[in-house]
Order: sequence, then C-alpha cells, then structure tokens
Amino acid sequence: MKNFTALYLAPVATIDEWMKTPEAERKATEEKMKNDWNTWTAAHKDSVLNTIACGKTKKVSASGVEDARNEIMLSSYVAAESLEAAAELFKDHPHLGIPGATIEVMEVRPM
Repeated sequence: MKNFTALYLAPVATIDEWMKTPEAERKATEEKMKNDWNTWTAAHKDSVLNTIACGKTKKVSASGVEDARNEIMLSSYVAAESLEAAAELFKDHPHLGIPGATIEVMEVRPM
C-alpha cells in the first residue's frame, strides 16, 4: 500500500455566497451533507485513515507573514495501491456536491 493526501477544495466565492444563505436553510443542507459524508466515510473506512478540517490561513514568505485565503477546506490521509486507485475512491464523494468543488489526490512519501 502507498500513502496519499486528498485535498478538498471549494472556490472562496462559493463559500462566501453560501454564508449568505439563511441560517435555517444552511443548517438543514449542512446536516444532510454531514450524513452523506458519514455514510461515504463508513464505506471507505479501510482506505481513508483520517480527515481533518483546515482553518484560517497565514501565508509566510520572505517578506513576512500575512493573512491569506485559499480553496482548501479539508484533507484526508489515504492508503491505496496506486494514485489511480486513491483517486477512484473519491469519484462519488459528497464534497463534489458543492458548486465548483474538487478533490485533489497526491502521493506522499517520507523526505
């Protein structure tokens, strides 16, 4: 087995627009997505080893540290036989129900 990281991305503008949705509507949709995630995660529990939420971002450069925003919402650590097999796991992931959302999968290895 090889190891992979999956990054769950969504356009910043989509998230900003979503936050303008009335709270009751937003909560109901978020609850449905959470249930769909839990079902998906249970079905892939042997391959998806963990998933973490990503928070506020700071960008560090030679010029210093500044606030930043990017499209990364979450990440998962995944075990699979190949990059293709790891990517196939995510074809029906509920995250893809977010307009413009994508999931990027990449192999990881010790340095």
